[in-house]
Amino acid sequence: MKASGILKIARSWQYAKGWLKSIPKKIIFGSTLLFVLVSAVPVVDTGPFPFPGKAVSDLILPVLMASPQTKTISGKVKSGETASSLLRDYMPLQVIYDIDRQAKEVFPLTRIRKGQPYKISLLEDSFVAFEYEIDNNDRLLIQKDTDSFAVTKLPIEYQIRQEVVSVDIQSSLAEAVKRAKEQADLTWMLADIFAWDIDFIRDIRPGDTFKALVEKKYRDGRFCGYADIRAAFFTNQGTTYQAFLHEDARGRKAYYDEKGHSLEKAFLKAPVNYSRISSAFSNRRFHPILKKYRSHPGIDYAAPRNTPIKAVADGVISSIYYSKTTGRQITLRHFSGYETAYFHMNKYAKGMKKGRQVTQGDVIGYVGKTGLATGYHLCFRMRKNGRPVNPLDQAPSAGKPVAQAEMDHFTFLAGKYTEMIQAHQKLARSTP
Repeated sequence: MKASGILKIARSWQYAKGWLKSIPKKIIFGSTLLFVLVSAVPVVDTGPFPFPGKAVSDLILPVLMASPQTKTISGKVKSGETASSLLRDYMPLQVIYDIDRQAKEVFPLTRIRKGQPYKISLLEDSFVAFEYEIDNNDRLLIQKDTDSFAVTKLPIEYQIRQEVVSVDIQSSLAEAVKRAKEQADLTWMLADIFAWDIDFIRDIRPGDTFKALVEKKYRDGRFCGYADIRAAFFTNQGTTYQAFLHEDARGRKAYYDEKGHSLEKAFLKAPVNYSRISSAFSNRRFHPILKKYRSHPGIDYAAPRNTPIKAVADGVISSIYYSKTTGRQITLRHFSGYETAYFHMNKYAKGMKKGRQVTQGDVIGYVGKTGLATGYHLCFRMRKNGRPVNPLDQAPSAGKPVAQAEMDHFTFLAGKYTEMIQAHQKLARSTP
């Protein structure tokens, strides 16, 4: 190397030393750390250049960058809380009002009620979704989608387990269900299945039994109620009634006996779950308020206040009004000249009005003592072609049987359900 070249290098080195002394120590330390980090990045077959076409940050940041933070806020709606109060921390009120307008056709946000569960999902503290349980069957889901919101109603997903419930009756169906450590809902479900054949107040005797293949709903391991009763055997006063659930080609579910005959009859045995018959059908009865004898062309069912009253058959509301003597009442017009009347209601069911069609089993009102009445009861009357008839004397006519094209499938399922119930009986008998 020539002397001039060496002199240039020396001068450059002196200049560099002076420049380095002028740099703050923090920057020198940071540069050293950066050099160490860069040196730690693995390089595989990079050729003559260590980072061809890429900056150092392209290799380091994906490793050091944290994953997005998600958070779920869950709870139950408290008294006084609304959709606005639940969501206002995550979006402007105007946006909430816009969502409410959009949700009205699906489920109005104004119908959010105290005690119902909800969830709010956030991504890095930004709103992602709101989920609200409408009831035990459906949930409302509001999801953020770029610059808009999607509002949908979805079914709540449950785990379904089939279990056999088998109990001997000592006093009543309700007592037997409670003794089996089941919920009261199961009582009404069984009563509805056999409502055309068994009067669960007058007909039940000690020693009667029921066995049912029940679908139970679970969510996160927690029991959440009943789905369907797939099959039920009810022995009443020595006679065993069998019921099997069948869904026809149109998706309609109904119960049939072992031969495929419908359990549904033209009229229910009773329009209300009552405690006793306080007055029977009579042409001469002493009226407890008017203090004189007069005809009583109906049946009085004593029942607690606000016990649901059901339409005994398909029909149309021909009249609905208040009377000083019979209180709140509804009259239904049915097939073949039949009419039924329901007196002394405490209140009507929602949506009841003249001309409305009702289906057998629909709740039309609730037991009360309006008008001339000494206690809570339903006065139930029936007419045929304008003439009063005793509801308890009317011979039931059966509904349509299982369609012939569906009988093989029905017979297979009925046999399968029977085997499951019988297997449970053998297991119960062999267990001390």
